[in-house]
Amino acid sequence: MFTILPIKGYLDQIDGFNCDGISAGLKPSGDKDLGFIYTSTPCDVQAVFTENKFQAAPLKHFLQYEENFKTNFVLINSKNANAMTGKKGIEDINTIFNSLPFDLINPIMSSTGVIGNPLPIEKIVAGAKSFDLSASSGENLSKAIMTTDAYAKTCMYQVNLEDGSSFKIGAVSKGAGMINPNLATMLCFICTDANVPSKDMKEALIVNSETTFNAISVDGDTSTNDTVMLLANKKSNAYDKEAFIEALRLVMHDMAMLMVADGEGAKKAVAFEVINAISTEEAQIAAKALSNSLLVKTALFGEDPNFGRIASTIGASRITCDEETLVISYNDVIVYNKGELCFDGIQEAKASKVLKNDKYKVICDIGLGDSSFTAYGCDLGYKYVEINADYRT
Repeated sequence: MFTILPIKGYLDQIDGFNCDGISAGLKPSGDKDLGFIYTSTPCDVQAVFTENKFQAAPLKHFLQYEENFKTNFVLINSKNANAMTGKKGIEDINTIFNSLPFDLINPIMSSTGVIGNPLPIEKIVAGAKSFDLSASSGENLSKAIMTTDAYAKTCMYQVNLEDGSSFKIGAVSKGAGMINPNLATMLCFICTDANVPSKDMKEALIVNSETTFNAISVDGDTSTNDTVMLLANKKSNAYDKEAFIEALRLVMHDMAMLMVADGEGAKKAVAFEVINAISTEEAQIAAKALSNSLLVKTALFGEDPNFGRIASTIGASRITCDEETLVISYNDVIVYNKGELCFDGIQEAKASKVLKNDKYKVICDIGLGDSSFTAYGCDLGYKYVEINADYRT
C-alpha cells in the first residue's frame, strides 16, 4: 500500500535539486528567459520527444549521448527554439556548454520559442555564467521557460510507502499553443528523488504519455521541440514501482490539464469521453478527432451545444459507429439518444448552461463495445489568432 499526497512547493523542494531562472536579455520585455536545473548527484535521465520529423537541435544533441547516460545539468531558454538551424544549432549548444565555468556532466539543453533563428550565444553564455548553482527558486525557473503561457505550470507530490520510506516527485512545464496529440509545443521537466531504475523510468514515461500529453489538443499543430524529461537522483533510496507509475501519471496529468486550460486565448477546458467503442484504438481515434476539430472548438467558444458537429466529427473519424446506438451528452444532459432527437428547447437550454462552465465533459457513447478513451481540448477564439499573428513580435 502507498499514499500519494499533493504538497506545496517547486522542484527545489526535492532533495538534491537546485534551480533558478533569470533574465538574460532574450525577451525584449526583460522578463525571465533562461533557467537551469542542477543536482550535485548525477541523475538518470529519460525523455520522450516530438514526433515532428524536423526535431530541434536540443533534441538531436540529447540523442547523441549514449543510452542510459547520467547528467547533472539542464539549461533551458525561452524565446528561441533553436530549430531548423542545421548542424550549427548543435554546434552552438556545445559552444555554450564549453564556455561555462561549471563542472558539468553530460549537460542537456532545452529550448522553446521562435523557429528558424540562430541562438544568441553571447547572451545565453553571459546569463548562464551568472547562475548560482546552489540557488533554490523553482518559481523563477517556472517563469523563465514561459512563452505565450498565461501562467506558470508546476506541481508536487510526496509518496509515502508501506515500509515508512517516502519520495517526492514534481514538475515544471510550459505549453499553451502548437499543442496536438503526439506531445505538444511543450517542455516538461519532472524531477524525483525516488530510487527508480532507469528502465522503469522509460517504461513509465511511455505508458503515461498516452493518456496525458498525447491526449491533449489546443490547435492541431505539433512542434519541433516537444520534450518530456524525467530526472532521478535517487537520494531518497525509496521506491515502489506501482506507486511511482501512479505518481508520475498524476504529475503528467496535472501538467497536461494546465496546458489545455491555458490554450492560447482559451476559456474552456473540455474532456471528450468516448465510451463503449469496439476497441481502445477506435475510442482514441474518435476522442482525438473531437479534441482536434476546429468546428467543435469554435462551437465551444460560442457556447453552442451543436451536437451535429460532435456527431459529424465522430463519423468523419471513420471508426465503427451507428446513429442507432450513439448517445451524445454534455455532462449529464443527453442531446442525442440512439436515433432520437432530444434537442428540444428544454434540453438545449440545459446543455447551453453546461457550456457556460469553464470545465465540462462531452460524452459520446458509441454503444458497440466496451472500450473507452478520453482526450482533452479547449475552445478556439479570436485571441488565438491575435497571439499567433503577432508571435514573432
